[in-house]
Amino acid sequence: MTPAALDPEPSSRTHHLPAAGLVVLAAGGAAALSVALDEQGRLVAVVLLQLALVAAWVVAVGIRGLLGSIGLGVAAAAGADAALLLTDRPELDWLLAVLGLGFLAAVVHQMLRPAPRLYLVASLAGVVLLLSSVCALAVLLGLGRLDGGERALVTTLLAVGAALLVGHLVDLVLPRPRITPEVPRGLLGLLLAVLAAVAVAWLRRDGDTLADGVTAAVHGAAVGGVAALMGLGTSYVVAERGDGGWALPVVQAVLPLAAAAPVAYALTLYGTA
Repeated sequence: MTPAALDPEPSSRTHHLPAAGLVVLAAGGAAALSVALDEQGRLVAVVLLQLALVAAWVVAVGIRGLLGSIGLGVAAAAGADAALLLTDRPELDWLLAVLGLGFLAAVVHQMLRPAPRLYLVASLAGVVLLLSSVCALAVLLGLGRLDGGERALVTTLLAVGAALLVGHLVDLVLPRPRITPEVPRGLLGLLLAVLAAVAVAWLRRDGDTLADGVTAAVHGAAVGGVAALMGLGTSYVVAERGDGGWALPVVQAVLPLAAAAPVAYALTLYGTA
């Protein structure tokens, strides 16, 4: 991982349009697979998202020890998926073991790099974030196995997709008031992104009572807010890394989904989805 100066004038079209298209593909495709093929579809969707994130993240941020980092990411994804599918109940306890072992493996991997091991700490941080993200994506598998989880999973995917899509399109046209000069993102886009997620969750509410509407709105606001904020964070990565080719839009589309997954799981588990 190498440091890079922020690009003072990023291209809004390059910044937003590829990411918006991949958001539709990632969130919409995952929702469609889940509806069409149930648990098998969810597994296929999650695995594809995990592999895409692993490949994109190590390229986008320039992690040193690229092949080893990819191997760690794939191994963590496989372990996390197994932990959520091979247990009788969809609990997250075993993800701690996956993350713990993954962290130790990441430390050993970075220490075994040939001297002088430049950017060791930065690369280690990048690998740890990658491991956390692929494990978070695996939580979607657990979410689908909860009571009412299939509906909550599709709602979450659509709400997060709507939030990210609206945020990118609004900021493409009117990134105001500008959050920072270096990144083409505005407060209006952030707020409308959350409202879009609330609207999707409300339209998919299970029931017509006031409580059902409030519950749906809370779910949409929570997952939409997390996704919108993580989407803003990925925009900083894009601005810092500059021309990252195909990898940066993938990170922009998939990383917010990973961040929203544990929130959706918690909300569904405690009956607020």
